[in-house]
Amino acid sequence: MFELRQYTHPDFNGEKLSNAPDARFEPAPFDGVAPENFHAMSIFPEYMKVGGKWLMAEESRMDCVAVLENGRIAVKEFRLLKQGEMVLVGRTEDGSEGIYLHADGFCEERSQEEAFSFRRSRSRETAYSLDYNELYELLRYEKDHGKIVWVMGPAFAFDMDARNAMSRLVEGGYVHAVLAGNALATHDLEGAYLGTALGQDIYTHVSQPNGHYNHLETINRVRYHGSVSKFIEAEGIDNGIIYSCEKMGVPYVLGGSIRDDGPLPPVYGDVYAAQDAMRDQLRSATTVICMATMLHTIAAGNMTPSYRVLPDGTVRQVYFYCVDVSEFAINKLADRGSLSARGIVTNVQDFVVLLQKGLGLDK
Repeated sequence: MFELRQYTHPDFNGEKLSNAPDARFEPAPFDGVAPENFHAMSIFPEYMKVGGKWLMAEESRMDCVAVLENGRIAVKEFRLLKQGEMVLVGRTEDGSEGIYLHADGFCEERSQEEAFSFRRSRSRETAYSLDYNELYELLRYEKDHGKIVWVMGPAFAFDMDARNAMSRLVEGGYVHAVLAGNALATHDLEGAYLGTALGQDIYTHVSQPNGHYNHLETINRVRYHGSVSKFIEAEGIDNGIIYSCEKMGVPYVLGGSIRDDGPLPPVYGDVYAAQDAMRDQLRSATTVICMATMLHTIAAGNMTPSYRVLPDGTVRQVYFYCVDVSEFAINKLADRGSLSARGIVTNVQDFVVLLQKGLGLDK
């Protein structure tokens, strides 16, 4: 039976933290500009001493700033700062400036390794059996007790079994939001509408005559109907990832790209509007699974802290997985600061089919 790790707050009664000074806040000089020596937030829980009390930033985000608002700590992107807002300043995180970063609150076990050993990093040679078993248990728990957000590239839409597996995960209640781009939705809808992805049959991979038109035909038809939901109804669509999201009321955010065709009507063309919509879904996420999309994965990683404060005040861990056939994509995520992310190096089509089977959704 899956159990969340218990969170342990710092010992604020210890001499170091009890004698720490109050944190300093200075006004933002202009809209969108932080004061000098601003403090940049991380993925870990952080506390600021205000009026002699340690306050936790309940909803954090990497590379943003902390703002004191009505006795609480809000975390804001630089672009959303307003002139005069009181912004946390200080670059230390040990309490000496009234700022304390708590990286070990969940007391995760660390393996006792010798100074020299083989295969420390995660690669295509890593054994992932334990990861899958833990993931099955986590998803069963999160289905009813958390929020599972999937960040997906278009690779699923090119394979019939992967599309079917992802659809079953959606309809089985294991998907609470999807973050993707125009391509994932376009090729998935093309698969449902014309049986192809970029003109290739989604089962045989045989290119169809004039198949290079198919994704454009699909986009154009969706735009003709005015929305994805109206397209699904009018054209009798009855399969696919987006179809299942619409059927189950699962929200999906499609962030646009400079290379997009069309795009589909729900695609955000404004990158900051897309970022805001993604963050709206990630604010309450407790498990995030990113698959075969490096830029969306890093974006989601930047927006997702390692913890979540629940409505009852409980602090719980956020689980973050990065699945990609490329070790580079997984390593780059960690290089960008998402230090708590767990990588699985594998073909994402195989990964999602294995999840479907492991969760008993293939029967």
